[in-house]
Amino acid sequence: MLIPKRQELLHELVPTASIVAMLVNPTAAQTQSELRDVQQAANRLGQQLRVLNASTDRELDAAFATIIDQRIGGLLVQADPFFTGRRDQLVLLTTRHAIPTVVAFREFVTAGGLMSYGTSLRAAYCQLGIYAGRILKGEKPGNLPVQQATAFETVVNLRAAKALGVTIPTAILLRADEVIE
Repeated sequence: MLIPKRQELLHELVPTASIVAMLVNPTAAQTQSELRDVQQAANRLGQQLRVLNASTDRELDAAFATIIDQRIGGLLVQADPFFTGRRDQLVLLTTRHAIPTVVAFREFVTAGGLMSYGTSLRAAYCQLGIYAGRILKGEKPGNLPVQQATAFETVVNLRAAKALGVTIPTAILLRADEVIE
């Protein structure tokens, strides 16, 4: 249920945005379930949701043209390798076009994006290392319990907020795990 939480944060950031968009990779397995969750959250918040599909660079450019043409007030970006691999491009486009954006991973924010809420990749990699060590010591992978993320973090970039003309609400700043100034 991370996507609805990101949408709530986006709503706190730009409460007057009646239309928001979610940038998704239509080829990703999780897309349909995530879209159901985000649509329910949009309905609850009284927002219209535009779904923008992109799995190629051309489609990504078209998605941003739609955002600009339709004057969409905020953007959510799906946690997907396609978008992660285009982090710098997404940061540039959202900044250039002043689109408040909430993403899944802190790496977008440290690269100049506005805000992230999601699992801590650092914690996930630590857990991965622990499991790799256990396997190397002889434990069978099938005997290891399935782990779910338990560490979530909110990261806010105040420089990006200033560039976008967005005031970060105090409530978000107080909940943030890291604020980049």
